[in-house]
Amino acid sequence: MAERFNAAGNRVLLTGAQGFTGRHLVPRLQHEGWEVWSIERANRRGHGDIPPQACLQADLLDEVALRAAVQQVQPHAVIHLAAIAFVGHGSADDFYRVNLMGTRHLLEALAQLPVPPRRVLLASSANIYGSNQEGALPESAPMHPANDYAVSKLAMEHMARLWAPQLPVVIVRPFNYTGLGQSPQFLIPKIVDHALRRAPVIELGNLDVDRDFSDVRDVAAAYVRLLDSASGDQLSGSVFNVGSGRTHSLREVLAKVQSISGHTMDVRVNPAFVRANEVRTLRADTTALETVVGEWRQYSLGDTLRWMLHA
Repeated sequence: MAERFNAAGNRVLLTGAQGFTGRHLVPRLQHEGWEVWSIERANRRGHGDIPPQACLQADLLDEVALRAAVQQVQPHAVIHLAAIAFVGHGSADDFYRVNLMGTRHLLEALAQLPVPPRRVLLASSANIYGSNQEGALPESAPMHPANDYAVSKLAMEHMARLWAPQLPVVIVRPFNYTGLGQSPQFLIPKIVDHALRRAPVIELGNLDVDRDFSDVRDVAAAYVRLLDSASGDQLSGSVFNVGSGRTHSLREVLAKVQSISGHTMDVRVNPAFVRANEVRTLRADTTALETVVGEWRQYSLGDTLRWMLHA
């Protein structure tokens, strides 16, 4: 494992601080000594523990405002989370405008700083691998994006490599993760929401596929560990899977939720939620990340579900 970088007194610029991951990442960064600044599209009066003066307004698609905000912060490091992330989002164009061009505008603004940041962490997605490969997927696995969200993230990765000579870009590919505050549009929060509401019936897809589910707090820990790694220059251009390395079937998730909540639901398989030719088992090979940051994971799926159900 690499030595830790002393973050005390250093500014990190975070996009997407208002989002699901960002809300858990901010306190983690501050705990490790980072001074967190955020850029948000909407005008906010501070976010959680981020003071109002450190919350700047700029749209990723507004190059002038974004450049001005970046120049004001002069960050030592950057974590870029802001994206259209829900696969079922209604507009395909938005995926490419925000996830691809918005990221390009940010990288261009960072490259114009008098002193570039020491680390630029970009959040991609394991969705770029597609769902036709089985087992533990390493970063070298073939890429078969199957929707506009995944294609936009893969395009973002290729575009970001154009900035490699100027910026120390590191890309992370998180697999499925969940936790308190995630929208019920996503699978596990949907099950948790039904249990909390004591809903008598829930409609799901294939119950017997095994997937990798992480806790958002572990994902945040991995991002901070990468940011804090003292081997920043050596990591430039690297790509890391982020996942639990374990798999759980949807049937197992449902059983755990029902056991913890004490509420049993009638499960109905909706054919609209069943994907054709879906592989049985899919998980992250996190060997590369563990080599750099060591073992960072603290939470089991049971820990995560109890947190979501009891908080």
